[in-house]
This record gives sequence, C-alpha cells and structure tokens, in this order.
Amino acid sequence: MFILDKTLYFPPVNSANADGIVAFGGDLSPNRLILAYKSGIFPWYSEGYPITWYSPDPRMVLFPKDIKISKSMRQFLKKNLFEIRFNSAFADVIRHCKIISRDGQEGTWITDAMEESYIDLHQKGWAKSVEVYQNNALVGGLYGIDLGTVFCGESMFSKVSNASKVAFIWLADYLEKRNYKLIDCQVYNEHLDSLGAVEISRDKFFDYL
Repeated sequence: MFILDKTLYFPPVNSANADGIVAFGGDLSPNRLILAYKSGIFPWYSEGYPITWYSPDPRMVLFPKDIKISKSMRQFLKKNLFEIRFNSAFADVIRHCKIISRDGQEGTWITDAMEESYIDLHQKGWAKSVEVYQNNALVGGLYGIDLGTVFCGESMFSKVSNASKVAFIWLADYLEKRNYKLIDCQVYNEHLDSLGAVEISRDKFFDYL
C-alpha cells in the first residue's frame, strides 16, 4: 500500500485495492486536497487513524437533471417551510455535520483537522455549502468541493424532517442551471439512491471528471 510523504503526489487510482483505498498518510493541506479531488480521490478516516485516501469503483453520482422528487416531496416543497441560503454559513454546516448523531454510526469521520482544512478551503473559494433555515434557525444543509463542472459532495445533516433532502434537491437544480456534469456522491447509500443517484464505473467517472 502506498504511503504518502510531503511530496504533493498521489499514485494512479487504478492501483487502489478492492476497498478503493489508494494511499495512506500525507496531510490535509489545501493543495493536496484539491489535487485529490481533481484526481478523483477523497480522504475518509477516523480520529486516531492515518489519513486514508479513497477512489472507489463503482462511484455513486447524481446527474443533476435526474434528481428524483416524489409526489409527496413536491407537495412538501410547495409549502415553503424552509429558507435556502447558499454558501453563507459554511463553518456552521460542517460543524453540524460533524456533531450530529446518525443512526448506526458511532462517532464521526469529520475530524478536527478535516474541519479546519475544509473551512480553509471554503475561505479559498473551493468548499461551498447549502443551508436550510426554519424560523431563522439552521436546521439542515450540506457541503462539498466545487470543481467548476463537478460538485464533490462531502456530508449533509438534518435536524428536522426533509431538511437535508431539500438542500440536496436545491443543489441539483442550482447545478443543472449552470451546466454542471454531476454531483459526486462517492459511495452508495439508500438515501441518495432514492433521490436518483446511480453507480457508474470509476473509468466512466473519470471521463466526466
């Protein structure tokens, strides 16, 4: 397995193991993180473990035009219960993604170092967020890395029913209007599958990237 040093480099993604792990180590500097995302690689690890870099095959993605909005969800959206803001409270969104309790998950993969690094990327214009407010309180949202034609989703949270789903639907519409190719959802989960995300091969993902 490849161990990174201070050199700004990643091995070819086709060297990844069956779990999609490309390398360990390195750092979370802005330059390395952007190189990673542009190379189809992302960090995912827990506190106390080495930084682990992934490029899974297959890859879960959403083509913005293919977002699925159920009939009940369309009715919910018509109620206008939420206010959506874009890129206005990034630090609050990542903090909520970090601390919120999730069913079947112990702890968080958003370490203190990752939180600091992504806030730095936000300040540099790379990391962006969608915020969902209700009665002027932040109740949901998501964040990710914006590569210009591909949005690399990282995490989302919801404190009230449907908040994160509304954020994701809003993002898909926003990106479709700006001709983005896809939202990178990284790995399969049922929630994203229900919203229209699909798995494609890593090679196909790189065609789009």
